[in-house]
Amino acid sequence: MTREELSSIVRTKVAEVVGVELDEITERTALDTDYGVDSLELLEIGARVEKAVNVRIGVGDLIKAETVGHAVDLLAERLLVAGPAA
Repeated sequence: MTREELSSIVRTKVAEVVGVELDEITERTALDTDYGVDSLELLEIGARVEKAVNVRIGVGDLIKAETVGHAVDLLAERLLVAGPAA
């Protein structure tokens, strides 16, 4: 999976949970300050992304991500460590 594909998945899941159009979510979007995403919404985004890419995302990674782009970078690293899904 390319980084661009991963970015598209993350942005799509964020838009679904936040309730906005996909084009409103960019890699510079800060979920807490731009949309007031709370911890439950963050967990929902994480669960949807986990299901889409078939890899476990730790709560610490979710909290650590300052922007959507940062979340994509963290997830890309996690996918490299996990390797391809069986």
